[in-house]
Amino acid sequence: MSSSTPLLAVDELSVVFDGRGSDEVRAVDGVSFTLEEGRVTGLVGESGCGKSVTSLALMGLLPDRGVKVGGSAVMRLSDGPVDLLRLSQKRMRDLRGSRLAMIFQDPLSSLNPVVPIGRQVTEILRRHRGLRGSAAEKEAADLLDRVGIPDPTRRLREYPHQLSGGMRQRALIAMAVACRPRVMIADEPTTALDVTIQAQILELLRDLVTEEGTALLMITHDLGVVAGLCDDINVLYAGRAVETAQRAPLFADPTHPYTVGLLGSIPRLDAPRGERLTPIRGSVNDNIAWSQGCAFAPRCDHYTMECLQGPPELVAVGAAAGVEDGGRSGGGPAAAHVHRCVNPLRGADAADRPTLDGPDGDDEEERG
Repeated sequence: MSSSTPLLAVDELSVVFDGRGSDEVRAVDGVSFTLEEGRVTGLVGESGCGKSVTSLALMGLLPDRGVKVGGSAVMRLSDGPVDLLRLSQKRMRDLRGSRLAMIFQDPLSSLNPVVPIGRQVTEILRRHRGLRGSAAEKEAADLLDRVGIPDPTRRLREYPHQLSGGMRQRALIAMAVACRPRVMIADEPTTALDVTIQAQILELLRDLVTEEGTALLMITHDLGVVAGLCDDINVLYAGRAVETAQRAPLFADPTHPYTVGLLGSIPRLDAPRGERLTPIRGSVNDNIAWSQGCAFAPRCDHYTMECLQGPPELVAVGAAAGVEDGGRSGGGPAAAHVHRCVNPLRGADAADRPTLDGPDGDDEEERG
């Protein structure tokens, strides 16, 4: 790693949407994390937890009116650090596509349907690298070839609907890496792909991070993707991080009931035949305001009245904050394993996964 300073440091990011009257929607409520050179950081959670809004805030793509963005997102550049949340639209346009890039969730809607793939790729090369004519076309073909698109010269003249889903996603990745960005955000890049293509896309992203030293923010609801790609993981719920750790300790010793519930919802090949999945009961809309207590309490099978005594703070899991576990690339300090829970699950308790027919109100007696 070239520097101990992270490429991007997000601190207490908040995004509040205006509602009717005095109502407000706090889509993101104090999220903090860092992106390190050559590492993949995951934002994990169900739909509606604030993952995509976080990425749009960092990219400066939220609407100007009806939205309040707070906190800071300091990005390290060659000419000094800048706060992405305070930059003008002109400066953000200069950064987007060059130093900061994003791979969007749906390639078919993200690509212009009436413009050939080649023109869409060369537009970035003209805007940020000053390439024109045959030089831009050759570089575009090289980019498509690099991301595994066969016969790239011919594909440059084709339209998005003429490509398969996997090829469209690869074209988006080619556009994102065209200027070798320092920071790249991938918002559910494998959602609409079959498992074979998904594995190829994830391998491609990992190779790009390793070869270029890019910092990648991976946004997903799929813990299988997280297990195969991410180095550091932030589990989001109702706009806040409820558990943060490196990959190995998070999967080996999850402590927040929401994290345990997400893991318990994953089908496993080694599970006994006929064993039922244990999804988290309710929906992400079944929550309370963080100011009143833990937002996950209405869905949690392990809550007590203590969970409703104000917002829980992030606390370290044992001595994990000072113990190296897997280490960071470049010999940096290990990431802290922290959670936002007054009744964390450990060891045998974590194996007691939430069930659909879990207790209604007698959890306090069992867990208290």
